[in-house]
Amino acid sequence: MGFPPRELRELQLRVRTEQQTSEWKARYAVRSGVESTVNEFAHGHGMRRCRYRGQGKAHIQHVLTAIAVNIERLSGLSPTEEPPTPRRPTAFQDYLDQREIPRLKSWRTLGS
Repeated sequence: MGFPPRELRELQLRVRTEQQTSEWKARYAVRSGVESTVNEFAHGHGMRRCRYRGQGKAHIQHVLTAIAVNIERLSGLSPTEEPPTPRRPTAFQDYLDQREIPRLKSWRTLGS
């Protein structure tokens, strides 16, 4: 077990007490909301890489993606809310069905 240097420990204590203030919590609430939006763009819409070269074209791509996300949020219908299409049964599942052997729940498809 090690102990941090005195300066680092004092800094940690000062920062932790500052994090308990209402002003800090209000700033962090704004930041956390923004970070979720940035995460949605990066992971949900592939904005880590631009489709086009050049700053102007990349800017247009970001603006159009932001418009699309806003429309999607306003409509309340995300593309993931569409019912998933059931997968075809595997050969093993067909084998069980032909012999009327019950399958585990995780093997059931939506159609059967």
